[in-house]
Amino acid sequence: MGTGERRRGVRGGGRLISDEDKERVRQATDIVQLVGETVELRQRGREFWGCCPFHHEKTPSFKVDPATGLWHCFGACSEGGDVFKYVMKRENLSFPDSIRYLADRAGIELNEDRSASRGPRKNRLIEELTLADDYYHTLLMRGRGDGPAAARAYLSGRGFGSDVCRRWHLGYAPGRGSLVAYLRGKGFSPKEMIAANLAVERSGRLADWFYDRAMFPIHDEQGRTIAFGGRILRPASNAPKYLNTRDTTVFNKGKHLFAYDCAKETMAATGTAVVCEGYTDVIAMHEAGFTNAVAALGTAFRIDHIRLMERQRVSRIICMFDGDEAGQRAAERAVQFIDKTSASMVCVVLPDGQDPMEFLSSHDASAMQAQLDAAVPLMDFVFTKRLAGYDLSAPGRRVKALDEMAQLLAPLKNSVLLDEYATQLADALGMDVSETKRVIREKPVKAAEPEVRERHTEVPAGARPRQAVRSVPDPEDDYVPVLEDYVPADAYDGAEPVAPAGGTPFSVSRMLSGDERMQVAVERELLSMLAAMPDEVRPYADRLADVMWADARHEGMAWAMLATPEGTEPADVVAAATAVEPEAPQILSSGRVVSSPGMDSREKVAFLVDSVELYSCKRRVREIKARLRQAGDAGGQDAEALFEQATALQKRINALTKKLSAVVEQ
Repeated sequence: MGTGERRRGVRGGGRLISDEDKERVRQATDIVQLVGETVELRQRGREFWGCCPFHHEKTPSFKVDPATGLWHCFGACSEGGDVFKYVMKRENLSFPDSIRYLADRAGIELNEDRSASRGPRKNRLIEELTLADDYYHTLLMRGRGDGPAAARAYLSGRGFGSDVCRRWHLGYAPGRGSLVAYLRGKGFSPKEMIAANLAVERSGRLADWFYDRAMFPIHDEQGRTIAFGGRILRPASNAPKYLNTRDTTVFNKGKHLFAYDCAKETMAATGTAVVCEGYTDVIAMHEAGFTNAVAALGTAFRIDHIRLMERQRVSRIICMFDGDEAGQRAAERAVQFIDKTSASMVCVVLPDGQDPMEFLSSHDASAMQAQLDAAVPLMDFVFTKRLAGYDLSAPGRRVKALDEMAQLLAPLKNSVLLDEYATQLADALGMDVSETKRVIREKPVKAAEPEVRERHTEVPAGARPRQAVRSVPDPEDDYVPVLEDYVPADAYDGAEPVAPAGGTPFSVSRMLSGDERMQVAVERELLSMLAAMPDEVRPYADRLADVMWADARHEGMAWAMLATPEGTEPADVVAAATAVEPEAPQILSSGRVVSSPGMDSREKVAFLVDSVELYSCKRRVREIKARLRQAGDAGGQDAEALFEQATALQKRINALTKKLSAVVEQ
């Protein structure tokens, strides 16, 4: 590559992801499988339909086309795009990170340009962590001396014999630089050890991060080791009981759950997730047959943890908090997420303040199941525990209780659930409901989680609800497509996502005429058809060459797609359009006519090409009239030529109108 040549790719986090790597990831990702992790899809013809995961709806309006690799919601949110856009919305990621996410999912190592980044590659860190995992496990199972013996005794005392230790690959970390020496012998540098948080520099020397601890490996969704939790064996006054890996390139404690890789299948099968407070509790639950149990990793329960469980279509989240004060605080922190998920959040506190491991050591699985079945709504548990601690005998004390409870409910001040909880609180305190709501709404929300981003938004900021647009007909219905039913003139007027800064919005300005707005809509329908059935549209290339496109981006996309060889797969045709217009996936995903019954594909293509030409001709006639008005009486021969051109265009308009009307009336 010459010094003046610019390398193409996506830059994020100081690193460049090449277009070739992006394409490899796209081709390796099955969009139906990806979306199907969180959305129940049903096949209708060549497409799959379900309820949109990004807003609440009862009637499916969310389409996935496996041929093009595109998705689109025809409901309230009007979102659409490719696999990268889907992951960006679902996981709240940047575009570069969405590529990395899907690359990890597909087992693809990205050849990122790291000229602006000094950290080791992600796959290199995972390889290092996997070796550390094997090292710790070998020491636990075969190590001699007081340290490994103490670790085995600790785990055995919790009912974890050698079989359990093998299944969960538990380990022992001796410290004293032993892991550093082992990894150095495997070719890992100090920088790589520090980047994985396996080592730390102390007084100019490299030391093990974990020292004299029983080790619990933490895995990502694919089962790869990405971090550790270590339980101290010989308590010291200045040492934490549990020590966890700090956030690294491959691990974020606020986004991962312990045992999620083992629990996700049961979560999906049962629709239920059980959230415990510790590693040993989760292991005990799994060993007792409750294989949908997980735990947060040295941090409070967060919205991203809920999002992770929602990917398995979880409809019920059972929080098993300890009965102590810390457990009460954990339950209260979780209240803020009640309205951020469609899953019901319930709570279980085991008798006598026991944790799950202690309970299962003296009870069988049926007794634990009975406890889970008796779970109470999370808010009911929090209300009961909190109010039990107040003396409500005097009005002043009830006011104080209201003030403190209002702080608890403040995160829900804008929620539709506020009425229910405010009424419940007002009844308990003997206060006026409207006054209770006022106090709650005036309370500032404390310690709001920065990563909280509601998935179920109503309508994007600045957008208008699309009640005027007829809902997508069921493809199984006997329905004859009428263009205006699918793409009314205002269908894209203010209802589409905003383009990047400095770009043109997808929505057509209200300053455009009705014909121009309609042409933009029809162009998008034709482009969607071209993406899905490129070889059906190719015969019309000569006619499209004469079209006066309403949106220059559409013209560039059309010719990029038509330039692909005959027989090109739809997904590759989409990639060609994306190369000239970054927002092509969102534009190409929005077509309605491609999904409609009543016409075969050739009839649809002809219908759309005729429609685009019709509106193009109308715009040309208006343009000629404007030129004639400007010329006035001095037009001369030029005016005559314009009149002839306008007459020919009008004849073509009449012919196209008659042809399209006949199609609609059939």
